[in-house]
Amino acid sequence: MGHWFSRNILEPGKLPMLLALTSFVLTFLVTRTVTRLIRAGKGPFGNVSSGGVHIHHVVPGVVLTVLGGFGAVASGRHGFGAAAFAVVFGVGAGLVLDEFALILHLDDVYWSEEGRKSVEVVVLTAALMLLPLSGFSPLGVDDVTEEERQDRVSFLLTLVLNFLFILVTLVKGKLRLALIGVFVPFVAIVGAARLARPGSWWWRHFYGRRERARARGTVRAYRHDKRWTRVRRRVQDLIGGFQERVPGRGSTPS
Repeated sequence: MGHWFSRNILEPGKLPMLLALTSFVLTFLVTRTVTRLIRAGKGPFGNVSSGGVHIHHVVPGVVLTVLGGFGAVASGRHGFGAAAFAVVFGVGAGLVLDEFALILHLDDVYWSEEGRKSVEVVVLTAALMLLPLSGFSPLGVDDVTEEERQDRVSFLLTLVLNFLFILVTLVKGKLRLALIGVFVPFVAIVGAARLARPGSWWWRHFYGRRERARARGTVRAYRHDKRWTRVRRRVQDLIGGFQERVPGRGSTPS
C-alpha cells in the first residue's frame, strides 16, 4: 500500500489534489450535518448573523477558496505549503458548492427543490476530481502512447476528436456525460452517438423536421428520467436531508 501511494500519489505530485478532495468531501458532509442539526433544533449550533444580516457559509467559503487557490498556485505541487493550501481550498470549495443553488438562483433555496442542485453539483465535482487521481487525464491524453505523444499530428488529432465528441455531447443536452467524457473519452463517444435530449440545442436545430427522431428522443428521455430520477432523488435526500421535518419556521441554517 505504501509503495502504491508513493508511486501513484506522491511522485506524480497528486498529494495536494488528494488532500483537496478529502477536505472538500469532509467539509460538505460536516456542513450538511451541522445545518441539519440546526434545522431540527438540536445541538449547540446556530445561525451566524452580524448586524441583523444572516451570514451564509458561502461567504467564508469564497474567502477560503480564493486564499487556497492563490496559495496553491504560488507554492507549486510539492511541499508543506502546497498541501496546506490544498486543504484550505478544499474546505472553501466545500462551503461554496454546498450553497451552489443559492448562487445560481440568487435566493435562499437551501432546503427547497432547487436546493437539490447543490448536492448534485458536489457529487459530480467529487467524481470529476477522483478521475484524475485514478490516472485519467483530460481529453484522453492518458490513452496516447509515448510514440504518439512524440508525433504531434496524432497527438493533436486525438485531442481534437475527443473535444468534438465532448462538444457534441454537451449540445445534445447531456452535461453529466460531457463532463465525465473529459476524462473518459468513451463516455463522450456514447453521448455523442445517442439521440439528443428534448429542448437541447441539437434538438432545436437538427430535429425540426425529423418527426421519428423527435418521437424516439422524447420516449427515450422519458424512460431515462423515470428510471433514474427516483434513484437520484433518494441519494439527494440521504445526503442533503431534504425530507427531514422542521419543527416550526425559521431562517435557513447556514
